[in-house]
Amino acid sequence: MDADSVEKAAGTLLDAYAGGTPLPPLTAGHPDMSVADAYAIQFAQVSAWTSGGARIKGHKVGLTSAAMQRQLGVDQPDSGVLLDSMFLPENTPIDPGRFLQPRIEPEIAFVLGRPLRGPGVTAADAVAAVDFVLPALEIIDSRIADWRITIADTIADNASSGGVVLGTGPARLDALDLALTGCLLHRGGELIDTGAGGAVLGSPVNALVWLANVLGERGETLEAGHVVLPGSVTAAVPVAPGDVFTATFGGIGSVTARFGRERT
Repeated sequence: MDADSVEKAAGTLLDAYAGGTPLPPLTAGHPDMSVADAYAIQFAQVSAWTSGGARIKGHKVGLTSAAMQRQLGVDQPDSGVLLDSMFLPENTPIDPGRFLQPRIEPEIAFVLGRPLRGPGVTAADAVAAVDFVLPALEIIDSRIADWRITIADTIADNASSGGVVLGTGPARLDALDLALTGCLLHRGGELIDTGAGGAVLGSPVNALVWLANVLGERGETLEAGHVVLPGSVTAAVPVAPGDVFTATFGGIGSVTARFGRERT
């Protein structure tokens, strides 16, 4: 895609955010869109947001489960940017109207204590850069109608980012085996799913390593204080107004996301 096509695609996604109406898949109009094209579209949106005053506070990794990779026909994760406006307080009802078609994912969030930059980052490097971990609920969302996404569509759409709720903690990595860390996901007091950190590329640490190396190849650094969401330990669950979700992680803690009801 040429620069003009990239800017136009980014503009349609920005319009979907502003207007609240999902779009047909971008790949329907650009069937030859590459992963590189998709990241260029993502970067154009991030540039527009930061030019408007938004601040980058971290990154997310998606497509970390084998099932999701098989579904989209890919063999690697993808990544997106977390802005300051995406971080939502745990004890305040979330307006469901700020999202188009939200789903919830429980994740183990890394908070970095020092910068991390690839290429060449190892698991030991990644662990050394982490200050602590927190329980998190990511609210994924899609500006693509009915979640009819390909890998290029979701990358262009900032890896289907929506919001983040961080729980209390923190927990130190030296006290945990993240691959074996279990999670219970409840909705309104009912257990709806379980998972473990091993669902995320074998361990969430592997997702952090992948992200640092991929961003490093682009000249980007994961900064101290930034939050990294490595991927969900369960399948994504659709969100309805009034839902209350709680994810409890063994040895880490719990986090709750409360959604208000639609205004009538």
